[in-house]
Amino acid sequence: MMLIGLEKNISRNLIFYSLPRLVLTAFFVFGFCPIVFGQSAPHPPSPVISGINFDWSTHDLQAPGSDNWPITWADDDHQYSAWGDGGGFGGTNSQGRVSLGMARVEGALQNYTGKNVWGGKSPENSAQFSGKSYGILSVDGILYMWVSPDPLPHLNETRIAWSTNHGATWTPTSWKFTFSDGLTIPTFLNFGKDYAGSRDSFVYSYYIKPQYGPGKASGGLVVNGFDVHKPGVVYLSRVPKGDILDQTKYEFFAGLNGNGDPTWSSTPAQKQPVFEDPNGVGWNLSVSYNEGLNRYLLSTEHTRTHKAHLGIFDAPEPWGPWTTVFYTNSFGNSSLAKKTFYWNFSNKWLSPDGKDFVMIFTGQKANDAWNLVEGSFEVSNSDTTPPDTPTGLTFTGE
Repeated sequence: MMLIGLEKNISRNLIFYSLPRLVLTAFFVFGFCPIVFGQSAPHPPSPVISGINFDWSTHDLQAPGSDNWPITWADDDHQYSAWGDGGGFGGTNSQGRVSLGMARVEGALQNYTGKNVWGGKSPENSAQFSGKSYGILSVDGILYMWVSPDPLPHLNETRIAWSTNHGATWTPTSWKFTFSDGLTIPTFLNFGKDYAGSRDSFVYSYYIKPQYGPGKASGGLVVNGFDVHKPGVVYLSRVPKGDILDQTKYEFFAGLNGNGDPTWSSTPAQKQPVFEDPNGVGWNLSVSYNEGLNRYLLSTEHTRTHKAHLGIFDAPEPWGPWTTVFYTNSFGNSSLAKKTFYWNFSNKWLSPDGKDFVMIFTGQKANDAWNLVEGSFEVSNSDTTPPDTPTGLTFTGE
Protein backbone atom coordinates (compact mmCIF):
# COMPACT_ATOMS: atom_id res chain seq x y z
CA MET A 1 0.00 0.00 0.00
CA MET A 2 1.37 3.37 -0.93
CA LEU A 3 0.56 6.97 -0.10
CA ILE A 4 1.81 9.53 -2.57
CA GLY A 5 2.81 12.99 -1.28
CA LEU A 6 0.64 15.87 -2.43
CA GLU A 7 1.92 18.80 -4.46
CA LYS A 8 -0.23 21.79 -5.30
CA ASN A 9 0.10 25.43 -6.19
CA ILE A 10 -1.06 28.12 -3.80
CA SER A 11 -0.96 31.91 -3.83
CA ARG A 12 2.16 33.83 -4.95
CA ASN A 13 3.42 30.77 -6.80
CA LEU A 14 4.06 28.95 -3.54
CA ILE A 15 4.48 25.24 -3.97
CA PHE A 16 3.08 23.40 -0.99
CA TYR A 17 4.27 19.94 -0.05
CA SER A 18 2.51 18.14 2.77
CA LEU A 19 0.63 15.02 3.71
CA PRO A 20 -2.73 14.91 5.45
CA ARG A 21 -2.00 14.56 9.15
CA LEU A 22 -4.88 12.24 9.94
CA VAL A 23 -4.02 9.86 7.11
CA LEU A 24 -0.35 9.81 8.02
CA THR A 25 -1.18 9.08 11.64
CA ALA A 26 -3.42 6.21 10.62
CA PHE A 27 -0.66 4.75 8.47
CA PHE A 28 1.80 4.76 11.35
CA VAL A 29 -0.72 3.45 13.86
CA PHE A 30 -1.47 0.47 11.61
CA GLY A 31 2.17 -0.18 10.86
CA PHE A 32 2.34 1.18 7.33
CA CYS A 33 5.10 3.51 6.20
CA PRO A 34 4.06 6.57 4.18
CA ILE A 35 5.62 7.14 0.79
CA VAL A 36 6.52 10.74 0.00
CA PHE A 37 7.34 11.32 -3.66
CA GLY A 38 8.08 7.62 -4.05
CA GLN A 39 10.39 7.16 -1.06
CA SER A 40 9.66 5.82 2.42
CA ALA A 41 10.20 8.44 5.13
CA PRO A 42 12.33 6.96 7.93
CA HIS A 43 10.62 8.77 10.83
CA PRO A 44 7.02 9.63 11.74
CA PRO A 45 5.60 13.04 10.79
CA SER A 46 6.50 16.10 12.86
CA PRO A 47 4.04 16.92 15.65
CA VAL A 48 4.78 20.64 15.15
CA ILE A 49 5.45 21.29 11.45
CA SER A 50 2.70 19.93 9.21
CA GLY A 51 3.85 21.29 5.86
CA ILE A 52 6.44 23.36 4.03
CA ASN A 53 6.05 26.01 1.32
CA PHE A 54 8.70 27.22 -1.13
CA ASP A 55 8.11 30.48 -2.98
CA TRP A 56 10.08 29.90 -6.17
CA SER A 57 9.40 33.44 -7.39
CA THR A 58 12.05 34.47 -4.81
CA HIS A 59 14.74 32.12 -6.12
CA ASP A 60 18.03 34.02 -6.38
CA LEU A 61 21.19 32.53 -7.90
CA GLN A 62 24.62 34.14 -7.51
CA ALA A 63 28.29 33.12 -7.58
CA PRO A 64 27.97 30.58 -10.42
CA GLY A 65 30.57 27.83 -10.17
CA SER A 66 30.90 28.05 -6.37
CA ASP A 67 29.10 25.46 -4.25
CA ASN A 68 28.46 24.35 -0.62
CA TRP A 69 27.63 27.60 1.32
CA PRO A 70 27.15 26.68 5.00
CA ILE A 71 26.11 29.88 6.80
CA THR A 72 26.33 31.46 10.27
CA TRP A 73 25.22 34.76 11.85
CA ALA A 74 28.10 36.64 13.51
CA ASP A 75 28.45 39.28 16.22
CA ASP A 76 28.88 42.11 13.66
CA ASP A 77 25.37 41.31 12.36
CA HIS A 78 26.77 39.98 9.08
CA GLN A 79 26.48 36.38 7.92
CA TYR A 80 29.51 34.36 6.87
CA SER A 81 29.56 31.46 4.45
CA ALA A 82 32.18 29.17 2.90
CA TRP A 83 32.24 28.02 -0.70
CA GLY A 84 34.27 25.55 -2.71
CA ASP A 85 35.85 25.39 -6.18
CA GLY A 86 34.88 28.75 -7.59
CA GLY A 87 35.36 32.49 -7.52
CA GLY A 88 32.68 33.34 -4.97
CA PHE A 89 30.46 36.41 -5.33
CA GLY A 90 31.22 38.21 -8.57
CA GLY A 91 33.35 35.30 -9.74
CA THR A 92 32.79 32.25 -11.88
CA ASN A 93 33.99 28.68 -12.03
CA SER A 94 37.26 30.00 -13.48
CA GLN A 95 37.46 33.67 -12.47
CA GLY A 96 38.94 33.89 -8.97
CA ARG A 97 38.63 30.13 -8.48
CA VAL A 98 39.86 28.79 -5.13
CA SER A 99 39.42 25.43 -3.48
CA LEU A 100 38.00 27.05 -0.34
CA GLY A 101 36.75 30.62 0.05
CA MET A 102 34.96 32.70 2.67
CA ALA A 103 32.25 35.31 1.98
CA ARG A 104 30.55 37.95 4.09
CA VAL A 105 26.83 38.39 3.44
CA GLU A 106 25.75 41.90 4.39
CA GLY A 107 22.33 43.45 4.77
CA ALA A 108 18.70 42.52 4.99
CA LEU A 109 17.15 39.87 2.79
CA GLN A 110 15.64 42.41 0.42
CA ASN A 111 18.97 44.08 -0.43
CA TYR A 112 21.77 41.79 0.70
CA THR A 113 25.20 41.74 -0.90
CA GLY A 114 27.91 39.08 -0.87
CA LYS A 115 31.58 40.06 -0.56
CA ASN A 116 34.61 37.80 -0.81
CA VAL A 117 36.55 38.07 2.45
CA TRP A 118 39.08 35.27 1.90
CA GLY A 119 39.81 34.02 -1.59
CA GLY A 120 37.77 34.33 -4.77
CA LYS A 121 37.50 37.12 -7.30
CA SER A 122 38.80 40.50 -6.03
CA PRO A 123 39.01 39.29 -2.42
CA GLU A 124 39.76 41.39 0.62
CA ASN A 125 42.31 38.75 1.63
CA SER A 126 43.97 35.85 -0.18
CA ALA A 127 43.05 32.28 0.71
CA GLN A 128 45.74 30.57 2.82
CA PHE A 129 44.96 26.88 2.28
CA SER A 130 42.73 24.53 0.35
CA GLY A 131 39.94 22.28 1.55
CA LYS A 132 36.17 22.14 1.85
CA SER A 133 33.79 23.17 4.63
CA TYR A 134 30.20 22.19 5.32
CA GLY A 135 29.96 23.72 8.79
CA ILE A 136 30.66 27.25 10.04
CA LEU A 137 29.86 28.91 13.36
CA SER A 138 30.28 32.25 15.15
CA VAL A 139 30.79 32.14 18.93
CA ASP A 140 31.82 35.17 21.01
CA GLY A 141 33.04 37.01 17.94
CA ILE A 142 35.24 34.14 16.70
CA LEU A 143 34.48 32.23 13.51
CA TYR A 144 35.03 28.48 13.41
CA MET A 145 34.72 26.10 10.48
CA TRP A 146 35.14 22.38 10.05
CA VAL A 147 37.62 21.85 7.20
CA SER A 148 38.13 18.63 5.28
CA PRO A 149 41.20 18.25 3.05
CA ASP A 150 41.62 18.91 -0.61
CA PRO A 151 42.54 17.20 -2.90
CA LEU A 152 40.17 14.32 -2.44
CA PRO A 153 39.01 12.41 -0.58
CA HIS A 154 37.42 14.61 2.09
CA LEU A 155 36.57 11.55 4.15
CA ASN A 156 40.07 10.91 5.49
CA GLU A 157 40.08 13.62 8.15
CA THR A 158 38.51 16.82 9.40
CA ARG A 159 39.78 19.60 11.66
CA ILE A 160 38.76 23.01 12.99
CA ALA A 161 40.02 26.30 11.57
CA TRP A 162 39.32 29.55 13.41
CA SER A 163 39.41 33.28 12.69
CA THR A 164 39.54 36.14 15.20
CA ASN A 165 39.17 38.83 12.51
CA HIS A 166 35.90 37.87 10.82
CA GLY A 167 37.45 35.63 8.21
CA ALA A 168 40.41 37.74 7.09
CA THR A 169 42.86 35.04 8.22
CA TRP A 170 42.36 31.47 9.40
CA THR A 171 44.39 29.09 11.57
CA PRO A 172 43.82 25.30 11.41
CA THR A 173 44.22 23.12 14.50
CA SER A 174 47.07 20.64 14.66
CA TRP A 175 44.66 17.90 15.75
CA LYS A 176 41.95 16.20 13.69
CA PHE A 177 39.28 13.53 13.69
CA THR A 178 39.92 10.80 11.15
CA PHE A 179 38.18 8.05 9.22
CA SER A 180 39.45 5.57 11.83
CA ASP A 181 37.28 7.37 14.41
CA GLY A 182 34.24 6.50 12.27
CA LEU A 183 33.59 10.22 11.68
CA THR A 184 33.55 12.33 8.56
CA ILE A 185 32.49 15.75 7.18
CA PRO A 186 30.88 17.36 10.25
CA THR A 187 28.71 20.42 10.62
CA PHE A 188 27.96 22.75 13.53
CA LEU A 189 24.59 23.22 15.17
CA ASN A 190 23.76 26.92 14.60
CA PHE A 191 21.69 29.01 16.99
CA GLY A 192 21.04 32.77 16.73
CA LYS A 193 23.33 35.75 16.30
CA ASP A 194 26.84 34.86 17.54
CA TYR A 195 25.41 31.72 19.19
CA ALA A 196 22.69 33.65 21.05
CA GLY A 197 19.85 31.48 22.26
CA SER A 198 21.99 28.37 22.68
CA ARG A 199 20.43 25.76 24.94
CA ASP A 200 23.49 25.53 27.21
CA SER A 201 27.22 26.33 27.32
CA PHE A 202 28.19 23.64 24.79
CA VAL A 203 28.84 23.72 21.05
CA TYR A 204 27.40 20.74 19.16
CA SER A 205 28.67 19.09 15.98
CA TYR A 206 27.13 16.36 13.82
CA TYR A 207 29.16 13.81 11.86
CA ILE A 208 28.38 11.38 9.07
CA LYS A 209 29.36 7.74 9.63
CA PRO A 210 31.37 6.73 6.53
CA GLN A 211 29.98 3.56 5.00
CA TYR A 212 31.32 1.11 2.43
CA GLY A 213 29.88 0.24 -0.94
CA PRO A 214 30.81 -1.89 -3.96
CA GLY A 215 34.11 -0.91 -5.53
CA LYS A 216 33.97 0.23 -9.15
CA ALA A 217 37.51 -0.71 -10.11
CA SER A 218 38.54 -3.75 -8.10
CA GLY A 219 35.12 -5.24 -7.45
CA GLY A 220 35.79 -5.04 -3.69
CA LEU A 221 34.46 -2.68 -1.05
CA VAL A 222 35.41 0.99 -1.02
CA VAL A 223 34.29 3.99 1.01
CA ASN A 224 31.14 5.44 -0.52
CA GLY A 225 32.77 8.87 -0.44
CA PHE A 226 30.79 11.51 -2.29
CA ASP A 227 27.66 9.45 -2.34
CA VAL A 228 24.81 8.69 0.02
CA HIS A 229 26.02 6.52 2.90
CA LYS A 230 23.75 3.53 3.55
CA PRO A 231 22.46 2.78 6.02
CA GLY A 232 22.59 6.41 7.08
CA VAL A 233 24.03 7.11 10.53
CA VAL A 234 24.77 10.48 12.18
CA TYR A 235 26.76 11.04 15.39
CA LEU A 236 26.83 14.01 17.76
CA SER A 237 29.55 15.63 19.84
CA ARG A 238 29.59 18.50 22.29
CA VAL A 239 32.38 20.70 23.65
CA PRO A 240 32.32 23.66 26.07
CA LYS A 241 32.12 26.76 23.90
CA GLY A 242 35.31 28.10 25.48
CA ASP A 243 37.21 24.91 24.56
CA ILE A 244 36.33 24.42 20.89
CA LEU A 245 40.03 24.24 20.01
CA ASP A 246 40.82 21.58 22.64
CA GLN A 247 40.24 18.09 21.23
CA THR A 248 40.46 16.51 24.70
CA LYS A 249 37.28 18.35 25.75
CA TYR A 250 35.06 16.79 23.07
CA GLU A 251 32.40 14.36 24.28
CA PHE A 252 30.27 12.11 22.11
CA PHE A 253 26.64 11.19 22.55
CA ALA A 254 26.62 7.67 24.03
CA GLY A 255 22.90 6.98 24.30
CA LEU A 256 20.12 7.78 26.73
CA ASN A 257 20.06 6.68 30.35
CA GLY A 258 17.09 5.20 32.18
CA ASN A 259 15.63 8.66 32.74
CA GLY A 260 15.80 9.48 29.05
CA ASP A 261 18.68 11.93 29.51
CA PRO A 262 21.71 11.89 27.19
CA THR A 263 25.00 10.36 28.28
CA TRP A 264 28.37 11.47 26.91
CA SER A 265 31.76 9.84 26.42
CA SER A 266 35.19 11.27 25.65
CA THR A 267 35.96 8.06 23.73
CA PRO A 268 34.77 8.16 20.10
CA ALA A 269 34.43 4.37 20.08
CA GLN A 270 31.56 4.68 22.60
CA LYS A 271 29.50 7.00 20.41
CA GLN A 272 25.92 6.09 19.51
CA PRO A 273 23.80 7.41 16.62
CA VAL A 274 21.48 10.35 17.17
CA PHE A 275 19.91 10.00 13.71
CA GLU A 276 19.47 7.10 11.30
CA ASP A 277 17.89 6.61 7.87
CA PRO A 278 17.94 3.19 6.17
CA ASN A 279 17.71 5.04 2.84
CA GLY A 280 21.02 6.67 3.68
CA VAL A 281 22.30 10.10 4.59
CA GLY A 282 24.32 12.40 2.38
CA TRP A 283 28.04 12.99 2.62
CA ASN A 284 27.15 16.34 4.21
CA LEU A 285 24.34 17.77 6.33
CA SER A 286 23.24 20.92 8.15
CA VAL A 287 21.56 21.46 11.52
CA SER A 288 20.14 24.67 12.99
CA TYR A 289 17.81 25.69 15.80
CA ASN A 290 14.52 27.38 14.93
CA GLU A 291 13.86 29.47 18.04
CA GLY A 292 10.33 30.50 17.09
CA LEU A 293 9.19 26.89 16.70
CA ASN A 294 11.54 25.51 19.36
CA ARG A 295 12.68 22.78 16.97
CA TYR A 296 16.07 21.58 15.75
CA LEU A 297 16.13 21.14 11.98
CA LEU A 298 18.39 18.63 10.22
CA SER A 299 18.69 18.57 6.42
CA THR A 300 20.48 15.95 4.34
CA GLU A 301 20.23 13.77 1.25
CA HIS A 302 18.97 10.22 1.00
CA THR A 303 18.99 7.36 -1.54
CA ARG A 304 21.17 9.04 -4.21
CA THR A 305 23.45 12.06 -4.17
CA HIS A 306 23.20 15.14 -6.42
CA LYS A 307 19.61 14.17 -7.30
CA ALA A 308 17.51 16.64 -5.22
CA HIS A 309 16.69 13.89 -2.70
CA LEU A 310 16.08 16.10 0.33
CA GLY A 311 14.99 15.12 3.81
CA ILE A 312 14.23 17.73 6.49
CA PHE A 313 13.73 16.46 10.03
CA ASP A 314 12.94 18.17 13.32
CA ALA A 315 13.43 17.34 17.00
CA PRO A 316 12.89 18.94 20.42
CA GLU A 317 16.53 18.33 21.44
CA PRO A 318 19.85 18.13 19.55
CA TRP A 319 19.82 14.32 19.99
CA GLY A 320 16.19 13.83 18.96
CA PRO A 321 13.79 12.17 18.78
CA TRP A 322 13.61 13.07 15.09
CA THR A 323 10.43 13.38 13.09
CA THR A 324 9.85 14.12 9.40
CA VAL A 325 9.09 17.60 8.07
CA PHE A 326 9.75 16.97 4.38
CA TYR A 327 11.00 13.97 2.41
CA THR A 328 11.21 14.09 -1.35
CA ASN A 329 13.03 12.71 -4.37
CA SER A 330 12.35 15.89 -6.33
CA PHE A 331 13.28 19.11 -4.51
CA GLY A 332 12.49 22.24 -6.51
CA ASN A 333 10.02 23.44 -9.06
CA SER A 334 9.81 22.41 -12.68
CA SER A 335 12.44 24.93 -13.78
CA LEU A 336 15.07 23.88 -11.21
CA ALA A 337 17.53 21.21 -12.30
CA LYS A 338 17.30 18.16 -10.04
CA LYS A 339 21.00 18.30 -9.17
CA THR A 340 20.98 19.74 -5.63
CA PHE A 341 22.88 18.14 -2.73
CA TYR A 342 23.26 20.59 0.19
CA TRP A 343 20.72 22.76 2.02
CA ASN A 344 20.79 24.95 5.13
CA PHE A 345 18.69 27.64 6.79
CA SER A 346 19.71 31.24 7.51
CA ASN A 347 18.94 32.07 11.14
CA LYS A 348 19.33 35.81 10.56
CA TRP A 349 16.59 35.74 7.94
CA LEU A 350 14.25 33.61 10.05
CA SER A 351 11.02 35.30 11.21
CA PRO A 352 10.58 35.72 14.99
CA ASP A 353 7.80 33.14 15.05
CA GLY A 354 9.98 30.68 13.11
CA LYS A 355 7.44 30.17 10.35
CA ASP A 356 9.04 32.16 7.53
CA PHE A 357 12.50 31.01 6.48
CA VAL A 358 15.24 31.46 3.91
CA MET A 359 17.00 28.36 2.60
CA ILE A 360 20.47 28.48 1.05
CA PHE A 361 21.21 25.52 -1.20
CA THR A 362 23.60 24.35 -3.90
CA GLY A 363 24.20 21.57 -6.37
CA GLN A 364 25.74 20.60 -9.67
CA LYS A 365 25.40 21.95 -13.22
CA ALA A 366 23.05 24.96 -13.20
CA ASN A 367 22.76 24.74 -9.41
CA ASP A 368 26.53 24.94 -8.89
CA ALA A 369 26.14 28.33 -7.20
CA TRP A 370 24.74 30.22 -4.23
CA ASN A 371 20.98 29.58 -4.39
CA LEU A 372 18.44 31.29 -2.15
CA VAL A 373 14.72 30.64 -1.81
CA GLU A 374 12.17 31.94 0.67
CA GLY A 375 9.57 29.71 2.24
CA SER A 376 7.31 29.05 5.19
CA PHE A 377 6.37 26.25 7.55
CA GLU A 378 2.81 25.18 8.20
CA VAL A 379 2.49 24.73 11.96
CA SER A 380 0.04 22.33 13.58
CA ASN A 381 1.03 22.86 17.22
CA SER A 382 1.13 26.39 18.66
CA ASP A 383 2.75 25.24 21.92
CA THR A 384 6.42 25.78 21.17
CA THR A 385 7.48 26.72 24.69
CA PRO A 386 11.14 25.71 25.19
CA PRO A 387 11.49 22.69 27.50
CA ASP A 388 13.53 22.80 30.67
CA THR A 389 17.19 21.92 30.17
CA PRO A 390 17.59 18.23 31.12
CA THR A 391 19.25 17.57 34.44
CA GLY A 392 21.26 14.61 35.59
CA LEU A 393 23.37 14.37 32.43
CA THR A 394 25.76 11.48 32.78
CA PHE A 395 29.35 11.51 31.57
CA THR A 396 30.66 8.05 30.74
CA GLY A 397 34.09 9.05 29.48
CA GLU A 398 37.40 7.95 30.80
